[in-house]
Amino acid sequence: MTIWAVANQKGGVGKTTTVVSLASLLAAQGKPTLILDMDPHGSLTTYFGYDPDTLESSIYTLFQKMDNSPNSAIFQTLKRTNQENLYLLPASTAMATLDRQLGAQAGKGLVIKKTLEHLKDRFPNVLIDCPPMLGVLMINALAACDQLLIPVQTEFLALKGLERMLHTLGMINHSRSKGLPYLILPTMFDKRTRASTQTLASLKNKYADGVWQDVIPVDTQFRDASKAGIPLPILNPSARGSLAYSKMLDQLLTQQHDITSLPHV
Repeated sequence: MTIWAVANQKGGVGKTTTVVSLASLLAAQGKPTLILDMDPHGSLTTYFGYDPDTLESSIYTLFQKMDNSPNSAIFQTLKRTNQENLYLLPASTAMATLDRQLGAQAGKGLVIKKTLEHLKDRFPNVLIDCPPMLGVLMINALAACDQLLIPVQTEFLALKGLERMLHTLGMINHSRSKGLPYLILPTMFDKRTRASTQTLASLKNKYADGVWQDVIPVDTQFRDASKAGIPLPILNPSARGSLAYSKMLDQLLTQQHDITSLPHV
């Protein structure tokens, strides 16, 4: 099982789009793929036609029941999507209360890691859509994953979110036996604007090999795909955004040496 967490401590940078696109490409290759919506806003859950406000079972259920009846909790929570080989552990708005409810309870940072251990024989590929804030949900995602993908919109305000995310990653690495590999993904790139080109240059200059050497371009078809509830690589495989994510997935699967590991700090 390979587990990618997609995170940035800033919203609107393309986290959900990245999870949907990469997961749909994997599923289209015949690879059973699981996606987790760890954001209480539930954008990923909504994308696939489920309502975070009315779901009876969600990732919240896992935090409530994993200690006593893990198999039952997972079975209740796992949902099919409209794409073959693609399954969802959905979000609910109740997840927003977990930090207050759990406090510093021992072991609650490993709920998702333990959940995925129960599913390792079923799903060789897992992608986690993280919330934009540090808390028990993000900590669970980072503790469970093998690699961290950090989408960064190519505009200057997004760089602050990246700095916060890398600071969080440095703290998380203190509790891991080795640094968590990460890759920065430039998103929403518009070659016609100075802001995009200058931000991309700044990313490459400051973070060097930690940055994916290609970009995810601005593509209005992502919006159309979201409205239809169909991943863009399925709706239009030849779209610019689809081709870019396909190229990214190829690198993630075959060029692991390009992913930089943040040292312990």
